[in-house]
Order: sequence, then C-alpha cells, then structure tokens
Amino acid sequence: MLHEQGHDLVGVRFTLWSDPLAPPMAHILPSKCCNTQTASRAAATAKKLHIPYHVVDLEREFKENVVDPFLEGYRKGLTPNPCIGCNRTIKFGKLLEIADELGCEKIATGHYARVVKERLPDGTDRFLLLEATDQLKDQSYYLYGLTQQQLSRVLFPLGAMHKEEVYSLAKHFGVPFDEHYRESQDLCFFPEKEPKAFLKRHLKDALIHGEIVRRDGTVIGTHEGLPLYTIGQRRGLKVGGLKVPLEVVEKDPQSNRIIVAQQSAESIDEVTLADLRWVSWRPSEGETVPFECRVRSLSERKVGQLTIKGNTGLFRFKKAQKRIAPGQSLVLYRGEEVAGGGITTT
Repeated sequence: MLHEQGHDLVGVRFTLWSDPLAPPMAHILPSKCCNTQTASRAAATAKKLHIPYHVVDLEREFKENVVDPFLEGYRKGLTPNPCIGCNRTIKFGKLLEIADELGCEKIATGHYARVVKERLPDGTDRFLLLEATDQLKDQSYYLYGLTQQQLSRVLFPLGAMHKEEVYSLAKHFGVPFDEHYRESQDLCFFPEKEPKAFLKRHLKDALIHGEIVRRDGTVIGTHEGLPLYTIGQRRGLKVGGLKVPLEVVEKDPQSNRIIVAQQSAESIDEVTLADLRWVSWRPSEGETVPFECRVRSLSERKVGQLTIKGNTGLFRFKKAQKRIAPGQSLVLYRGEEVAGGGITTT
C-alpha cells in the first residue's frame, strides 16, 4: 500500500530469540511469526517491490528485554504480558534506532491500531492512540506503553481496515500465501499455545510441589510449582471428586500454597496499579478520573475510576469483578482513545 502511494521503502525483518530447548519439530509451526515460511514471504515481497531488505539479529536484545523479564515475573508468582514490553523496547524501540541508521523518517507495521495527530492551543502537536476500526482484530491494548516520540514516527496502514479487506488487498498485490495460511498468534518465543511446557523447561529450580488448599486451610490436592498456575485458572488443578468447579484465587509464595475457591465465589472492588504509563496526557496528582478498562486485549470493557499517585494508581470498579492475576496490564480507555495503563499488583 505504501509503495503504491509513492513512499521510498526499506524492509526490515528481525531475527528474535526462540526456545532452544523446545522440541525441534515445533519450530516449524505455521502459527508463529518467526518461522521459515514468514521469512520467505517477507523476502519475496521485498524482492517483488524492488526495495532494500535487511535481516537484523536481535536475539540478545529480545532475550534480555522480553524473555528474561517474562521468566522472572513467573518466578515471582506474577502473570506478565511480554508483548507489551516487546512493543516498547523491540518493535518500536530498536526498530526506530534502525530507522535512524537507515535514514528513514517513519516506521510502518501491520498492527491493527490508529494514531491521530492533534494540534494543541499552544501550537504544539500531540499524538493520540486509538483503537482499530476492526474491533475483532484491535491490538491497541498492547501499545499503551509507547511514547509520544515513538507515536510521532509510526504508521499503521491497516488500522482503519477490516481483516477481510486486508486479505483482499494481499491477493490483489500478490503477497505469497496459500489457502492454509494462519496468522501469527500466541507468544512467539516458544512453540506451544500455553506457557506451561516452556516454564517447565526454564524454571526447573522454582517448580517445588506444594499444597492446594481452601480458604479454611483444608488441603485438597498438590500442585506442581507456583509458576505453573495463575489467578482464575480452573483447568489442570487435578483435584477430583468435587461437585463444584474450583478456580485459583491466590498464590502464597511464603507457604508455597495455592488457594482455591468455588468458581466466581470471590470478587474484588479495586486493584492497585504500578508502572503507570500515559500516552498523550495524564490526570493531575490525586485526581480521581473515570475510565473504562481492559485486563485482556479483547475482553469486555469494565467501568471504574482511577486515582493516581506518582506512577502508581488505585482503580475502583463500578461493579465487583473477578480476581485479576498480578502482573497483568490494565489498560485505560476514553471512548476509542487508549489513555494509558499499568501493571496490576493486587
């Protein structure tokens, strides 16, 4: 699309870290973004457009900035979201550095999100991050950590399009993919859909068996190690003989216990946030501001109010909610605008 519009383009593809301990056959899965099929497709597209094409090795940077914090978070009992840190440090951090080295003014990615420039009364510009037009593919949740400087140089050509339009244009332009093509999904640095097997390979020393208990201390089972479980988890507890479904409501590192309760029996009215980041503006210190929020990318929005103190905040929900796993990102919205977000701590 950008080539047709007359832009001078340079193609860049990253080589990122992938789990060397994973089963060899798993590395060729078509649903991952860093496999041989996608590499071939990128090279073929650049060749067809007659644009320079660079493959940049960022394995070390990706391991240090994305994989290591992910593992450390699970070791501490958290449930981190590595894609948010990856966008900030790698996809829009290192990529902008590479753009400078190549003499490029802007970077363009296939994220489903929108950026709008707004002129302020004092004559300066600020950049708003908006949800994508296609609500089913929206990825703005993962981008709340981007700075104004980063957003000022970003283009999201697909942000105002629906997925069906994108596929039609891909066929129109002759982008090489077959009828069995599957878009990349799940975390890219291990082949499995869920992280359990990956954690077992890399956190062996932290996987100490312990008790699964009810709130009253009644022991009803044994867990395989705290990092393998997350708040709200219902499957895989291996607690049999019960008439009511149970879910994880708390992990206690001190006693190495997992606390469970009847599904949906426990709720919260508020959640504490750390590492608050704001996209284009921020509330005043101590001010209580209404927002909608999400704790997962495409989950239903929840209504509440945020009171901030420095880079921390307290979000109070209008209605009681299910418990949230510490380490997840709570992202704040005003209409279609992504205002900011933070990491849940309690």
